[in-house]
Amino acid sequence: MKYIKDFKEGDRIFDIYLCKHRQSAVTKNGKPYENVILQDKTGTIDAKVWEPNNPGIEEYDTLDYIEVYGDVTNFLGALQVNVKRIRLCREGEYDPSNYLPVSARDINTMYEELLELIRSIQNPYLKQLLESFFVKDEKFSKAFRSSSAAKTVHHGFVGGLLEHTLNVTKLCDYYCGVYSVLKRDLLLTAAMCHDIGKTREISPFPENDYTDDGQLLGHIVMGSQMVAEHAAAIEGFPHGLLTQIQHCILAHHGKYEFGSPKIPALIEALALNYADDTDAKLETFKEILENNRDNGGWFGYNRLFESNLRATRLD
Repeated sequence: MKYIKDFKEGDRIFDIYLCKHRQSAVTKNGKPYENVILQDKTGTIDAKVWEPNNPGIEEYDTLDYIEVYGDVTNFLGALQVNVKRIRLCREGEYDPSNYLPVSARDINTMYEELLELIRSIQNPYLKQLLESFFVKDEKFSKAFRSSSAAKTVHHGFVGGLLEHTLNVTKLCDYYCGVYSVLKRDLLLTAAMCHDIGKTREISPFPENDYTDDGQLLGHIVMGSQMVAEHAAAIEGFPHGLLTQIQHCILAHHGKYEFGSPKIPALIEALALNYADDTDAKLETFKEILENNRDNGGWFGYNRLFESNLRATRLD
């Protein structure tokens, strides 16, 4: 299979890709055509079907797997595919793992690391809470393992939510070894639960888009609700402990302008905010570096980091 990241101007392609998006349009002369976004695990590329009524263009829709025959061209400095033929593919003709971005780390290994951290929790109520999600709730655990941490920006791939959560939890565990004032059980529980709402905020791959609940409520509010629901099923769960976990979740974005319903009022909430921000920003920078491997100079101004970025050089 020829991956999108390897496309070059002048290439002729004849392979299967995921139709990430399809939209009908009309040229200035009134001629119909279609805008298509093709996807594989290495990225996406714009494509144009200039003759959508051609017999060689079979019926297809968004999120279908399609066999594409066409040429890679350059339009205003960006590559795109001029599509000549399309065939709708059937299940079994393709391997979905070739079309969805996936964590470079083994998902089963990461999940076992997370379970090992859960086994280290001493507080019986917090351990039961975590087990109710990550051990006993098969539907949740399946969604958690396969979800992305974001539609875009950082960890936007299968296993991204798990990878991000594990990184944040391990950072928080490190903080606890340095700052003894931190309540480890509370902080690690909050870290493991801080983004669980994303299993409801973002739809599964290959769509990976915001759900109605995600648009209306957001993962922070939904995550707090989910914790409350599970805690209610644990006999005698202390109300004060629950509100402290919920506060950490509600405050983990740190500031109102960053979408945080609350500002950290507990030291554990502050630690979680910094751990979350650290992992998100470092992963984002890492992805920028990976996407600019062939660029030996500066990458240009980045709004998130408010700086012109470049790769580290030791020469």
